[in-house]
This record gives sequence, C-alpha cells and structure tokens, in this order.
Amino acid sequence: MKQYDTDILILGSGGAGLFAALHAHAAAPYLRITVAVKGLLGKCGCTRMVQGGYNVALAPGDSVERHFMDTIEGGKWLSNQELAWILVNGAIERIHELENELGCFFDRNPDGTVRQKAFAGQTFDRTVHKGDQTGIEIINRLAEQVWARGIGRLEEHRAVEFIESDTGDALAGVLMIDMRSGEFVLVRAKGVLLATGGGPTMYKYHTPSGDKSCDGMAMALRAGLTLRDMEMVQFHPTGLLAGTHTRMTGTVLEEGLRGAGGYLLDGNGERFMHRYDPRGERATRDIVSRSIYRELRAGKASPNGGVYLRMSHLGPDTVRQRFKGMVERCADCGFDLAGDQVEVVPTAHYMMGGVVFERDCSTTLPGLFVAGEDAGGVHGANRLGGNGVANSTVFGGIAGDTLARWATQLCGFEAPSREAISRAMDRCRRPLGLRPGNLEAIREALYELMWRDVGILRDASGLARARAALMDIEAELDRTGVDGSDLRFNLSWHDWMNLHNLTLVSRAITEAAILRENSRGAHYREDFPEPGDLDSSDYVCLRHVDGAFEATRRRVAFTRVRPGQSLIDAAPASPVVSAGMSMK
Repeated sequence: MKQYDTDILILGSGGAGLFAALHAHAAAPYLRITVAVKGLLGKCGCTRMVQGGYNVALAPGDSVERHFMDTIEGGKWLSNQELAWILVNGAIERIHELENELGCFFDRNPDGTVRQKAFAGQTFDRTVHKGDQTGIEIINRLAEQVWARGIGRLEEHRAVEFIESDTGDALAGVLMIDMRSGEFVLVRAKGVLLATGGGPTMYKYHTPSGDKSCDGMAMALRAGLTLRDMEMVQFHPTGLLAGTHTRMTGTVLEEGLRGAGGYLLDGNGERFMHRYDPRGERATRDIVSRSIYRELRAGKASPNGGVYLRMSHLGPDTVRQRFKGMVERCADCGFDLAGDQVEVVPTAHYMMGGVVFERDCSTTLPGLFVAGEDAGGVHGANRLGGNGVANSTVFGGIAGDTLARWATQLCGFEAPSREAISRAMDRCRRPLGLRPGNLEAIREALYELMWRDVGILRDASGLARARAALMDIEAELDRTGVDGSDLRFNLSWHDWMNLHNLTLVSRAITEAAILRENSRGAHYREDFPEPGDLDSSDYVCLRHVDGAFEATRRRVAFTRVRPGQSLIDAAPASPVVSAGMSMK
C-alpha cells in the first residue's frame, strides 16, 4: 500500500476546500498542503455548478443585521446563531477577497458598483453574481491560484475512511483509493479538512452530478462523529425536467428566474403559487417545492410529471441577456427558455445537516476539521439561495487559517491504527469476492423510496416504511458483488461504494425525520404540520454506533436574537470571532 505524508490534507476541491488551501498556504507557506479530489481539480464539485450567486450585505440600505435576520428566519430558528453571524460578516470580507485578490469579475451596475439581484426569502436584493455562471467564475479563479502556488494535488483519489491513531484519541490520516490504479493509499496528515460536500443524490430528481454521494458524511458517521439537522434536505423548486432519457433532468434552473418575475404554471397553464403564499413565485424554496408537489399530487402535472416555468412574458431578448447560460443549457435539451416555457420539477439540491463543528471549524475528533456542506448548523432548517457559496468560502477560509495554526504546532505524525486500516480495506473489498449483481436496480429502488417516503412531504407511515426498506437495501448491497478482475477505473466498484454511502446517509435522514414531529423549513410532516413552539426549539443530533443510530436533542441557543425579536432590539451578544485573515 502506498503512503503519502502531508502536513495538511484537504478532502474536496469546491469553494471550501480551495479557499482553505489558499488561506493555509498564505498563513504558513512552508507547510505541505495537499488537495485530494474524487475527480479533477477545478472540474468537479458543487460550487462550480452554482448559477445563482453569493449573498452579501454591500448596498446602502442593507446591513449584516438584516442579512442575519433573513438567514435566521429562513432557517426557522434552528440555526446556530454564532455560526450564522460569522457567515454574514465574513461574506463581506470574502467577496472583496474574491474580487481584489483572486481576480473574480462580478456583474456591475452602470455606476460601477457590484450588481445584486433578488433571491427568494430575502428582504433585500443582495445576491452578487456573474450572469448565471457565478460558480464557474469563482472556481476557475480559485483553481488558478492553487495551481500557481504549487499546492499538492491528489486527483482521482477517493477518500474511503478516516484512520484513527493507534492510541485511538486522534486522527492519523485518511485511507484513499487511487481510482486510476485501484490501489489503496494511506495519506498521513497532521490536520485534515472534510470538505467533500453533501450531494443528496439518493433522490429520484437531484441537482448534483452522480459522483456526489455524501462520502464525507458517511465517513463521519462511521467514525462516530455527531451530525445534526440531517432531516433537513433542501429541494430546489425548479429542476429542469428533460424526461427519463437524460441525466440533465434535475439540473437547476436558478432562483433568479423567479426573482426576475418568472411564472410557475400547472399542467393546465394556470399560475398557482398565490394560492399557497402571498409572495407567489418568490416564496422560499421549501414553500415553492411543497406547492409544486401538491399540484402534482392533485393531478395537475405537465406531460413529463412536473409543472411549467415561463419567462417569455419578460421578453425573450431580456431573458437571453440576463440568463445566457440557462437559455443555452435548455436549448441543448431542445427547450426554449427565453421564448416559450419549460417543464420543471423539485430537485434534491442541498443538505442543511452535517457534522457538528466549532467556530474555528474544529470537530470532536482532534485533527479533523470541517467546512462547507459537510458542516451542520449554519442554515438551520432551510438555506437561503445565495448563502451556500458564501458559507463555503467564509468557513473554508477560517478552516485554512485554523489548519495552518494546528499543523504548525505539531512536531510529527500520529501512528495510524493498522487494525482500522485493515477493517476499512475489508469493507471496501467486500463486493469483489461476490457474484456480480444489478446495482442499477438497487439505485432505482433507493431513488423511488427516498422520493416517495422521505422527500418533500413526509408522514409517520412513510418514514417507518423507508426505515425498514433502507435496511433491506443495505443488506442487498452487502450480498451484491462486482467484477474485481481489473480495478483500474472500475466504476461498478465505485458505484457500490457510492450506494453504500448514500444508503447510510439516507438512514440518518430518515431517523432524524422520524424524531422531528413538527414541520420546520425543508422538513414537512403532514401528520405534524405545525412548527411547534419556536421559543423551545431543539435540533436532532445523531451518532452511528455499532450499526445503529443514537439520537439526542439539543436546545437551540438564542445567543443573539429570540423569536419575536429583531436583532436591533435584542440584548447585546458576545463578540464574534474573526472570519479569518486575508491572503495578503
């Protein structure tokens, strides 16, 4: 087995991972920093797919307090308020860093100020963007800077397990697989950042690419870490519905379309959103997704089983100019977004839940840090569109600063547990000695189960059915083999591991959803439709121990504002930690 040593190992090359690498390098350029990624650096991950933009309080009339209140109220009072406060303050620093130090170009107003557009669920138009290709702009610039600094890369290497020290009290490194050769690789590191992103691809309709399979969250569960808010899976209301013949189905048509005045129409061509919310199409993502789902369930679907999104009334030329990328993407699938209407369906988009972490991005496992979508607590029950990439860059930068301090203080590497390595390798090799089976049928069963029973609308009977069915799927996976004669880019083998990770995380989502007997944000129980008492809000924490889940509830700490208050009249709170140093 190959072995690499690096001072800092960063798992993931999205906004969180690359920002962490750049900040760690700026703070301690003498450290060895390595970015490991399942695909190719700069060409994969969810940040690159961001179309909408980046929320930040820049304009006159806006404020961090206002952004904070929108975030807390959008999260239905379940957010960790200190983390949310770091987010809204740090976003200002990061947006200037992106432009002035990393070379990002965002759209401007005629007077030269940064243009900010409307996004749903916010009381101010604060979303900075680069047309509808904001994520590509950010990731391209971040990747260029990582390459320019000579930061180490392990591309096409998938992380499979955290390896504890032989004393069991710290993280020693990460077991990986070199996908090009099929060989196991042990990477020893003084500090590891988990920034693989979420990727709820266990649902029939989903936004992320198929290689996103909740690997980081599954690794965290197997390592015994605590995860919170796992029931909170966000569905974006408008995923392109291109039919069953293409993987383009589920691709997001961004929120700015509705913010700009786009209409949602049922299968009969009638607008319906004002029956559900006075804000109409500009309601939050959870409300719009539930409204669409109810229209579908009432038999008002379009031919492919969705609803219509219409933009033509705004003028085709205007739509083409403002949303060039999405117009072209729809045209590639044979649809005219600018001049006609397209079919859309709610699509699993983002996981608000994740690993419990501290303000410096540390976790309860010494040596392991977390940032981005793998981290829980910032968004509560619902993430505002535009807060995702802000979250990744703000906490990615903090993680990089923290990792640099951590790695500098350590003299050497922890000795890895050979027993843990052997266990992890045996788990990964399990299907190689079994008779090959039908992984595609298992995947389709998982898709349908999660969409039907643990999706947009939930109830006790459906969740109980899902709990039992997921155990059956896990058992079937354990009986299913793959051809192990050649492990080089053996996609069936990696599919098996992907499905195992997705099934484990699906079980966590289901367990948390069973425990939350009220409706908050992205989690809606038809048998418990009320939100419950906001003043006594609690959140669900899960640990995976000996194949089962241990659950606890923790009371939300209203450290800055309580339900019914605004931040202005709330009692003063303690100062927040810095959002991290600049790379200067």
